[in-house]
Amino acid sequence: MIRAVVFDVGECLVDETREYGTWADWLGVPRHTFHAMFGAVIAQGRDYRETFQEFRPGFDLYAEREKRAAAGKPEWFGEEDLYADVRPALRQLRADGLWLGIAGNQTVRAGGILRELFSEDVDLIGTSDDWGASKPDPEFFKRVAAVVPFEVGEILYVGDRCDNDIRPAGQAGMHTALVRRGPWAHIQWNSSEAERLPTFRVGSLGELPTHIAEFNASTR
Repeated sequence: MIRAVVFDVGECLVDETREYGTWADWLGVPRHTFHAMFGAVIAQGRDYRETFQEFRPGFDLYAEREKRAAAGKPEWFGEEDLYADVRPALRQLRADGLWLGIAGNQTVRAGGILRELFSEDVDLIGTSDDWGASKPDPEFFKRVAAVVPFEVGEILYVGDRCDNDIRPAGQAGMHTALVRRGPWAHIQWNSSEAERLPTFRVGSLGELPTHIAEFNASTR
């Protein structure tokens, strides 16, 4: 049975349109151009961080985050950046008795924002910076499994990427749900991995309660 649901952050809970737009502004690049390059890099199977290198060779993302913060323009997201289905889905999953967590590749600062937004809604919030391990490193998913109070095979990990979320979570022994939103999910959606690997494929987090209930009923 699925007893715990753990969510990725970017393009799963949080619409990152604002954040990537502010990066385009920081680089002095038209937003349309930045977004087009971003999609091209992903479609080529490259690390999204290479997008910055295309505009500014030698770009250091962590150093630039610090520069932005010092300039009064730190990374930020708020309630208005959450996808509309997030709050209703969390409420329903909680009402269904599921243990809930959030775990993604996020900075310490982003972790603080997540705790402000979700501390009353979920049982755990963990980030790659907290744990010193980033997806898709198997160590990240070992950390997830270690903090969830159920067996690894009772965890559903929800994300928008086959490469960072679905494949490594499945290899760790978790069930997975691929949500179709954000650039990665739309680019990868018709790939063999996206069709074969996830336990569930959903267009909205609102579909999860029904899928989980039906899955659990089938295992009894």
